Formats: sequence, C-alpha cells, structure tokens
Amino acid sequence: MSGKEQKPGGGRGGGGEASDDTPGDGVSSAPLPETPAATGLAVIRDCIKTLPAKPGVYRMTGKGDKVLYVGKAKNLAKRVVSYTHFAKLPRRLQRMVAETTAMEIVTTHTEVEALLLESNLIKRLAPRYNVLLRDDKSFPYIFIGGDHDWPQIDKHRGARSRKGDYFGPFASAGAVNETLNILERAFLLRSCSDGVFAGRSRPCLLYQIKRCSAPCVGRIEAGAYADLVAQAKDFLSGRSQDIQKRLAVSMQQASEATDYESAAVYRDRIRALTQVQSRQDINVRGLDEADIIAIHQAGGQSCIQVFFFRGGRNYGNRAYFPRHDANLAAEEVLGPFITQFYESRIAPASVLISHEVAERELIEQALASRAGHRVAIRQPRRGAKRKLVEHAGLNAREALSRRLAENASQRQLLEEVARVFGLDAPPERIEIYDNSHIQGAKPVGAMVVAGAEGLNKKAYRSFNIKGGAVTDDSADMSPAMSPGDDYAMMREVLTRRFTRALKEDPGREKGSWPDLLLIDGGAGHLSTACQVMADLGLGNIPVAAIAKGPERHAGRERFFVPGREPFSLKSRDPVLFYLQRLRDEAHRFAIGAHRGKRSSSLSRSILDEIAGVGQARKKALLHHFGSARDVAGAGLEDLEAVSGISSAVAKKIYSHFHDDG
Repeated sequence: MSGKEQKPGGGRGGGGEASDDTPGDGVSSAPLPETPAATGLAVIRDCIKTLPAKPGVYRMTGKGDKVLYVGKAKNLAKRVVSYTHFAKLPRRLQRMVAETTAMEIVTTHTEVEALLLESNLIKRLAPRYNVLLRDDKSFPYIFIGGDHDWPQIDKHRGARSRKGDYFGPFASAGAVNETLNILERAFLLRSCSDGVFAGRSRPCLLYQIKRCSAPCVGRIEAGAYADLVAQAKDFLSGRSQDIQKRLAVSMQQASEATDYESAAVYRDRIRALTQVQSRQDINVRGLDEADIIAIHQAGGQSCIQVFFFRGGRNYGNRAYFPRHDANLAAEEVLGPFITQFYESRIAPASVLISHEVAERELIEQALASRAGHRVAIRQPRRGAKRKLVEHAGLNAREALSRRLAENASQRQLLEEVARVFGLDAPPERIEIYDNSHIQGAKPVGAMVVAGAEGLNKKAYRSFNIKGGAVTDDSADMSPAMSPGDDYAMMREVLTRRFTRALKEDPGREKGSWPDLLLIDGGAGHLSTACQVMADLGLGNIPVAAIAKGPERHAGRERFFVPGREPFSLKSRDPVLFYLQRLRDEAHRFAIGAHRGKRSSSLSRSILDEIAGVGQARKKALLHHFGSARDVAGAGLEDLEAVSGISSAVAKKIYSHFHDDG
C-alpha cells in the first residue's frame, strides 16, 4: 500500500453526543437532531473535494477522536460521496454521519490491499459501527521441530518463529493435548525441551510407560527415530492409512519371527492411531483441509461456528459472537467476520460457508495473498459438504440459544438487584471489593467486575495495600494503619481506585465506572466506603455491603444500604444466590492475589537485599554455608573463603549484617 494518508476536512464542528446504543442492541428510531447531521454532512462534503478516485481506506471519527467506522473502497471518491445522500441511508448510517466530526483517508495500490488494511484497522481500533470480531485468541498447533538432530513434538501457540512443521489449528488446548498424548504413544517422539534432553543420563518416566523412545540416552538409533518423525508427519498430513498398513505388516513380521515384544509395541501403536481416527476422521471426498463457517441469527445477535478440518480430520470447532448492528443480515455479518478472522491466521485452501457473501472474489484474493496459496470460498448447495455446513449451522443455533437464555436470565437478575438495592435502573457494571491478609501481613485488596454478560475477568484488579503493609520488622509498619485494620485497607483500595478513575476518565465515557459498589463486610465497611466516595465527590454512586449471618452461615447474609435498616433475602431467592456468587468470586480472587504475594515474598532471600550480590554469588554463598541465616552469622574471613566472593564483596556482605561494619 502507498501509505499516503490524508486528513481532509479538519472541520470539527459541534458534533453530536455519542449514542448509548451499541450496534448489537439495535438503533433508536427517534429523529436525529438537525445540527449534528448537518455538521457531519459538512465534514464529509469537505472531504470529498480532495478525495482521489483510487482504492483506499477511510475512517470516520467522532467526539474525542473516537473512531466510529472504518471502510474500504475501490474508488474512494465514489464511495464516500454516497454518505451525502442522507435520506437514503439506513438509520444506523444516519446516526454515524450525525456523529462524524472528521475523516481520515489512506490510499492503497489495490483494492485487495485496502481490504487487508481495513480488517487490520477494524480489529485494532474496534469502531462502533463496524461488525467486530471481539474474540481474537490464537489457536494451538502441534509442532514437530526441524532445528535439532532429534526432533521434538510439542504444542505451539503464537508466532511460528522456530524451524519445523506446524499442524493445525486445533480449536482448543484440550483437543491438542489429547491428540498429543495419543501421538506420543503412536510414534514415541520426545516431548521434552532441548535443555532437558541434553541433561538426561537415564530414561525418564515417559520411556517406562512407552510414550517415548528415549533418544536422549541412545535407546533408539538416529535412522529409526527419523522414520518415526516421518511417520508422524505423514499421519498429521492425512496419510494415516498407509502408516497403519505398514505398521500392520511390521507387527505380522515380528509375530512370525516370535519377536512378541516388538509385535506388542506395533499393536499398541496401531491402537493409538485408531483411537485418533475414530474421534477425528471424516470421509468427505475432496475435503482435505478446510474451514467450515456457518452463521445463525436470532434476537438481533449472531453466532458463527467455525469447524477446522485438516488432513481429513476434525480438529474441533469454536463459537464466535461478533458485535454488530441488530438489523444487519447474515450475509452482511459473515463477510466482515471472514476478513477479520483470517487477518492474523492462514486460511486453508477451502472455506465452506453457510451464506453467500458480497465481494467473495475480492476476499479470496486477500486471503490468498496472505496465505501464499489459492483460497476458494464456496457455499455448497448439496451433498456431504452441504451437510457439514448444516451441522455447523445447527451448532451455531444451539450456542446462540444458550447465550440468549443466559443473557435473559442475567438481565432478569440485574433487574432484581436494582429492585433490592433501590437503583434507578439495572446495573451494567457491578464492582465487588474484598481484602485478604494473615494477621495484617501482606495485605491485598481485590476488585472483581460483573455485568450483563457475567463476570468480566479482564477488568479484575488487585491492590498491594501500602499503608497497611506489615513486614517482619514491626518498626516498618505504617503508623496510620494497625495490623488487620480492614476498614483502613478498604479505604486505601477505594481511594486509589477512584482517584485514578477521576484522572483517567473524568467524563465517565469509557464504561469503567460502576453502577453499584458491593463491599464484602458489614455496617463498618459500608460506612468506610460511603465516606471515601463522599470525600471524592462521588456520593451519587450506590454502595451496599454484604455480611455473612450468625456464625457466618451462608444463606443468612445481611445486607447494608445507606439510610435503610439491615435486611436479609429469602434463602431460596435467586438474587441472594447471585450476590453470594459475586461475593465468593471477590473472596477467591483476593485470596489468590494474597497467596501470590506471599509466595513471592517467601521465594526472596535476605541476600537479595545486598547490592552487588547477584544470583551466581547468592548460589555460591548458599552452597558454602547452607542457609541465608548462616551467611548472616559468618565472619569476614569465612565470607572471603567462598569461591567468587572478593574481599570487597565480603566486606559489603559482612557490613550488611553487622552494625560495627
């Protein structure tokens, strides 16, 4: 691509307020204000004056330089001018134009380059008005090394930086682990790292349980091991029948020669291969490597199922729920999904889809340019391939039905939470807080987040509490906080959390502000939290506390809300179960953070505090004296006697532990 970028228009008029509607939630039918629409149209018309009749990508940005939409065009001038016909635009695009305050243009050499750039920008910028693939986790592969005399078989995820062969993708880590376990029994290839391999002096347990041929200690010749590697590659490439026939012949020959031990090894290998085939084999003529992609829509949402077939085997499937406008048809969602899905992945030679997509040939060219081989996108109309697509569509329908049911249940729970705590509307974001420590030592605060889609683990935060940090030396303890002062710890956590929020998002536009704070504790914790929020000028954020009942009996929790008497919910109330789960999740996360901090502390040595004593010298000292305590009590001459410890370093160590230096 040319890399030429223009920022025409520059006009940043008043710009309408961004709507709270998300593309997946539908679009309001309320009439648009005159001024924002006029401003957006003026920006677009100003941009058109300098637009070239070339391929490229355009970006519409709104208030706060927020990217609203990314689009590509074969002819930028013709494409962008269509947005000036405001009355003919769909409601969704009318709202987008109304919010537009500026446009940015990047020209490319070809339309294929424009499509590739568009998919990259959409995934990176997540524009509100585009179809957006939110789940971008990489897939695991099976890797057979090519950079060692004795190749390793292993699971691989991420960039393909190592020399070797990669087989996949597999839909999940579980699927690839299960296949690896069987392949180890079938081909006896090593799975250990090169470092472990080089350091072995005797076979490991995998050799004993017949899952490795022990090349590390010479239990197999290089030629025989190379044959096993070749067989494994052939099997993963779809040539399994030939391998099994050869193994069957070898087993028969060993049996006839009364070498029953070898015959048993061949038998076990055949059984392992049969186990893989029985779970993964498909029998569709002409389908060797393909992805099956099917979409189902309901309730203004879409589920897209992707099945992976490689070497004639089913490597699993994964469901996706892209974000998009509720009124988009399946075809309009599927096309952008495909370009984004393969933006960072290599497409197979065949992609079978459930619905025809616009610009199919252009998408094929874009995928082929990235993959380095021809890519065909087809919608099968009949036969076995059509049945595979229909099966994927059935999985998409079932997955979407489950999601809609879960969302409906979740929305109902949030409505009940609003009723219980007297909120104006169901909360979209609930933040739950808890602390964890042992008699005040290593205190950690935890924040977990829940909303309409359940727990949002990406938003979880832990806080290393500073004012209440209790060390081994009580003199280091902050005088402002006594050991185990749970109220002071909560005060510090909330102060830090919302002081930062006020700095980073004072306008509350990023969706990071809670609609409800739920504190694990009683009346004292509630009072502390309310005081912190009042001090920060945030007294309008609802706060509640949840405390276990008498004898900490689950099911008899008491709730504390400002201005109300403490109350309990019926033991079988679904809202009680929901709030218990939130409280327990915060408790679990806090304990996990505390244990991590404590383990980190335990793994440190008092020798780490001495400048100039690195890992090598620390190791030499511990080997010589046996423990850090003995090092601390050692004399200067004893320290100087340690290998690698000079007189100057010995004096520094001795001075660290002795006041008289």
